[in-house]
Amino acid sequence: MQDRYREVYDSFKWEVPARFNIGAACCGRHSSERSRLALYWEDEAGSALAVTFWDLQQQANRLSNALAGLGVVRGDRVGIILPQRPETAIAHIACYQMGVVAMPLSVLFGPDALEYRLQDSEAVAALVDPASLPGLAPIRDRLPLLEHVVGVAGARESRVQSWEKLLEKASPHFAPVATAAGDPALLVYTSGTTGPPKGALMPQRVLLGNLPGFGHSHDLYPQTGDLFWSPADWAWTGGLMDALLPSLYHGTPLLGYRGRFDPEKSFWLMQKYGVRNSFLFPTALKMMMKTVPQPKKRYELSLRSIMSAGESVGETVFEWSREALGVTVNEMFGQTEINYIVGNSQSLWPAKPGSIGRPYPGHRVACIDETGDEVPIGQIGEVAAWDEDDPVFFLEYWKNPEATQAKYTGKWCRTGDLAKRDEDGDFWYQGRIDDMFKSAGYRIGPSEIENCLVKHPAVANCAVVGSPDRERTHIVKAFIVLTPGYEASAALEAELQQHVRGKLAPYEYPKEIEFMDSLPMTTTGKVQRRVLRQREEERKKGKA
Repeated sequence: MQDRYREVYDSFKWEVPARFNIGAACCGRHSSERSRLALYWEDEAGSALAVTFWDLQQQANRLSNALAGLGVVRGDRVGIILPQRPETAIAHIACYQMGVVAMPLSVLFGPDALEYRLQDSEAVAALVDPASLPGLAPIRDRLPLLEHVVGVAGARESRVQSWEKLLEKASPHFAPVATAAGDPALLVYTSGTTGPPKGALMPQRVLLGNLPGFGHSHDLYPQTGDLFWSPADWAWTGGLMDALLPSLYHGTPLLGYRGRFDPEKSFWLMQKYGVRNSFLFPTALKMMMKTVPQPKKRYELSLRSIMSAGESVGETVFEWSREALGVTVNEMFGQTEINYIVGNSQSLWPAKPGSIGRPYPGHRVACIDETGDEVPIGQIGEVAAWDEDDPVFFLEYWKNPEATQAKYTGKWCRTGDLAKRDEDGDFWYQGRIDDMFKSAGYRIGPSEIENCLVKHPAVANCAVVGSPDRERTHIVKAFIVLTPGYEASAALEAELQQHVRGKLAPYEYPKEIEFMDSLPMTTTGKVQRRVLRQREEERKKGKA
């Protein structure tokens, strides 16, 4: 195919207005067309809705007025502890158009996780549903600044106000605040892989910074007939900036589903709604591949684009998607603080299996060393983005100037992720800095070994860490989740070791293998290798 990357990248120019509001851009400007669909929604119980932009705007106006009536003012933080449901989109639009800082929180959070974030952010109000209220109720008295809790979908308890009653009394007319593009809009807490979670404060313009990556990762989105769905939780950057808000910004409909991820249900949803575009975590793609290896024999799918991020996709899943789904996965790289900065766009430049792609238009990205100098082609360095005239960057870590400063070397904003770059400019992900380990003097990252293991039909998912060893410093250890129909055995362990030994370097094969029912995962679909490393350290100490 023709490689048009340089043409596309060099011709791009940012156009960021002085005044910008996410709420107005994602809903207000589309709401005059009363029949324009914004959202299809259903849940595990079979309830279903179709919501127009006009519906969203009317409800958002009522919520903005209701919150204002409760004393919530510009700059306040409001916790949105809701899953994929229409009220979540309404709450975001309402907060943005008020100049209030929206703080999405996962319904999977327990009391401790909620207390830390609500306390640290000094949130004055929170929105909950029946799934998230039990996590908030026990800690309510320890949050003196949290004056108001609003219950959605029948979430009731003392001191919880009814969403329906609040909105019923409020006016459907609201004049959006004239926010500057650099005004705070969103507070997203990181996963906490390196210490306590940090609140990344985002400006209104951050949505504009995500759009080039979003459009290119879905092969020039939007196209006529596009309809988006992702199982990614709207409480995280992946669900919010890689699915919900860009779809609404473009005025195209998306599907929301409240329920656990299930591979067969996912294919069923995509067939029922004619989903054309999807963001699927590598873990989700692996599950879909193992559960329904030949989906076109069972489902009529309309998919034209898939973006994947969070972990390395790997060659096996990449080739399966291309052959079984007829779609080339566009892998993407980003993080909460600087999302959608690197990726593929297979309709414009070649997507290489295993590569996370090239810098998307508008972003300057490089692999740098400890001093902030770019490393030569082919050498491993830390992925970093240049913070100058680029709207994708976060403003700061909430109440943590030291961490904000440590994130930067000059204008380079460091990601904590390692990669190397080839002669074509493609980045090849090597893993988190803290996931790398040494064994007998060799520097080893988990990605290549994990991708090799997943090629074996017995392996549904896996994670590789360095396990402490007196002689070698570390040995390679693999934690493996088996595909249904396979059973753990010494013979299978030896077979998997030989499988890797025959394809990679001799020092990369797993010296130890442990079979597990499931891997520890973050709510954003990333494997928590830190948990596995700690487990190994404790196990080895116990043997000493």
